[in-house]
Amino acid sequence: MKSLRRHVIVLVLSVLVIVATFVYTIVGSGDRPVLGLDLQGGISIVLFPEDGQDLSSLDTAVDIIRNRVDGLGIAEPEISRVGDTVVVDLPGVKDREKAEELVGQTAELRFRVVQDIRPWETVAETTTTAPTDASTTTAPAADTTTTAPGADTPTTVEGEAVGVPVETEPIAAVRPAAQDATTAPTTAAADGASTTTTTAPATPPEPGQSCEDLITPREERLADSTVWLPDADRTSCYLLGPTILTGRNIGDADGEYDPGVGAYVVNVTFKNDDFVEKVATPYVGQLVAIELDGVVQSAPQINPGITGRDVQITGDFSKGEARDLALVLRYGSLPVQFDEEEKTVQSVSPTLGKDQLRAGIVAGIVGIALVMLYMVLYYRLLGLVVWAGIGLTALIFFSLTSWLSASRGLTLTLSGVTGLIVSVGVTVDSYVVYFERLKDEVRQGKTVRSSLDSGFKRAFRTIIAADLVSLLGAAVLYLLAEGSVRGFAFFLGLSTVIDLFIAYFVMYPLVVLLSRNPALLRMRGFGVASGLDVAGVRA
Repeated sequence: MKSLRRHVIVLVLSVLVIVATFVYTIVGSGDRPVLGLDLQGGISIVLFPEDGQDLSSLDTAVDIIRNRVDGLGIAEPEISRVGDTVVVDLPGVKDREKAEELVGQTAELRFRVVQDIRPWETVAETTTTAPTDASTTTAPAADTTTTAPGADTPTTVEGEAVGVPVETEPIAAVRPAAQDATTAPTTAAADGASTTTTTAPATPPEPGQSCEDLITPREERLADSTVWLPDADRTSCYLLGPTILTGRNIGDADGEYDPGVGAYVVNVTFKNDDFVEKVATPYVGQLVAIELDGVVQSAPQINPGITGRDVQITGDFSKGEARDLALVLRYGSLPVQFDEEEKTVQSVSPTLGKDQLRAGIVAGIVGIALVMLYMVLYYRLLGLVVWAGIGLTALIFFSLTSWLSASRGLTLTLSGVTGLIVSVGVTVDSYVVYFERLKDEVRQGKTVRSSLDSGFKRAFRTIIAADLVSLLGAAVLYLLAEGSVRGFAFFLGLSTVIDLFIAYFVMYPLVVLLSRNPALLRMRGFGVASGLDVAGVRA
């Protein structure tokens, strides 16, 4: 009785958890599987590099395009490199001209003067700024500038201070590049902190207003306008003045370890003297933001003494941070130029996607129905166990797919639907293995009750071995394949894991409960004994 009670508890808890999770997904969270381009429709764009381009930077171009498209709010875009081309799939986008305009265009790196910095959560109710003339030299006030932990002395070169006093030193140290002074990146201002500004904010924020509400819409981010923009980590928002310089003036940038500084730095070389004339000279002591695609990548402070084209950005950089900032500076525009004439744009009709999904679902339902009908005809009452298992598996699939779509960006494509349908065979195999093992046990003269546990132990080892082979195949396919094949492999692997769960926590206890009921065991023509096809079976 104790063993039977344990099976009841395991079965009831498993079913309750599965059903409750499904109900919460439907009613509570409202999450739904996100459909891919082939099911939802949208735009597919293929970009071809121009002849003679350095394709070693193509992966960098893919990353830049991906970051740009992600910022547009398009649901689950897929940007990938296929050979020497870049394929951009934009599900749900119906405006062909807008898609062509956004993908593959050259982004512009801009330098803008920082007028104000606010913490992301909530804008302070009062603003402390120090308006100054743009042509004068100003420095952050000592009581409002974030200081660097452990900074004990300003950096000097040839007897000239290129930093600021200790009590006002920004969070990054300052060091010249060659014989020139440099810029030093700062981090987000702390709550309540304020920075030196060149002009008062054009549109002061309302008390309690968040940065999310302040961010300037994409279409209003003009070169000559004042804008509110976020930093890359969304910890602060910046009020920036009009563009004073663009990334076209940058010749090269690289991140490396500088023994003289004892840290990773970013060395920048400009093509001309525009940086000195337009930034370094008029904005000494002020913060100048480096903006790319509406995101503040860094906000260094301009220090005195910059007279040449080589400058160095120093700060508390890790190796990866220095490299990433160098890439932004070097590749503010796409590192690979794409041929506009060869670019192909294909509109995928939502109607076609719906037709494909409907056809796939119909095919899946027909296939599953035939399998379940066969299981009932062959295994009788035990066939209903297969029905219950497949039904609960469907609920788990829906809940997991919805959650992964919302939290991890999983997209359900037609190949994924195919993987789900194929996985039914993996699931049914587990039931067949157990039922056939029970037949063998009973035919050897054992009672049904004594065969349940021993038969499951032997059958479960076989189920694990079979599922591991399937899981290994799916994993290899997922790692080595590209595009839609990966979706097929993912859902096939997911079904394998769920199959192990259902076999242990649902199939096994449910078969035990049915077999230990004498009425269900000996039910004429449909009972468990009929399904095991053994005459005179003993309970």
